[in-house]
Amino acid sequence: MRHANLGELAVSRIGLGAMGMSHGFTGAGTDDAESIRTIHRALDLGVTLIDTAEIYGPYVNEELVGQALKGRRDEVVLATKFGMVSHRGAGPGNPDSSPDNIRAAVEGSLRRLGTDRIDLYYQHRVDPQTPIEDTMGALSELVEQGKVRYLGLSEAWIDTVRRAHAVHPVTALQSEYSLWTRDQDEMLPVLRELGIGLVAYSPLGRGFLTGALRTPADIEALDDSDFRKFHPRFTGENFARNRRIADEVRAVADQAGATSAQVALAWVLAKGDDVVPIPGTKRVSRVEENVGADGVELTAEQIETLDNLPLPEGGHHTEAQMALIER
Repeated sequence: MRHANLGELAVSRIGLGAMGMSHGFTGAGTDDAESIRTIHRALDLGVTLIDTAEIYGPYVNEELVGQALKGRRDEVVLATKFGMVSHRGAGPGNPDSSPDNIRAAVEGSLRRLGTDRIDLYYQHRVDPQTPIEDTMGALSELVEQGKVRYLGLSEAWIDTVRRAHAVHPVTALQSEYSLWTRDQDEMLPVLRELGIGLVAYSPLGRGFLTGALRTPADIEALDDSDFRKFHPRFTGENFARNRRIADEVRAVADQAGATSAQVALAWVLAKGDDVVPIPGTKRVSRVEENVGADGVELTAEQIETLDNLPLPEGGHHTEAQMALIER
């Protein structure tokens, strides 16, 4: 597989998001053995960037990733995230990027992952109660101690990224970016000015762009724990309207001799060598399909067709989740 650079950090052109193995999607946590096989297959195919977070589960996804990487730790760039669990009493789901919380969070992540260092450590969401300068100061101490190699932010916006980078170099910004969430087009020039890479989560639109969900019955069949069942883009009239976007992706895929998922990923890859998608899956067959996108070369006409697709109906998170995203 080709490689990309997030700042000074070299990673595979396509990474693997581990969240859905334990959290947020139908079937999460029901087949850890297949999830571990999926991580191993990804490594065999040349994937080096594995992404998790302490909030996924919470905690159990880091434990799963740590188990899967036993004996193969040096093959990967291991990324995890802090800041959505308060270790000062408030617990999971409460933003806390205070220095004391960071020091507690990193020790837990290191223990669960079974490692002595985290390659890429992200602030999961910006904490409005803690100045970003204080957060980055605490993180820079972890770098000095060797517990963390590189620092990242997630869903931060321009002013915060600039302020953070002024304290300590930011290697990557992880934000949602795909054919149906494109506001990072405004952020990319800033990232390139500063030498920061973009890690694109949900590059397949949480599976919508693959065309796998075709009818309202498909949504109803999802587990109640699956957040797509209540997602603005998957529900009500928005579902039928947004399905047309998936149909257009399928049309381009037919032209390219690829799958819809591969075309959606190839579009993200075409945005630059500093943009790295991390599609999530818990199945070996899907990771094989996703990695195949590295060999899909879209024509200029196909890219233009995809660029001109209409934006989807509905927000890309629920209102409560959007309140934690800087824009």
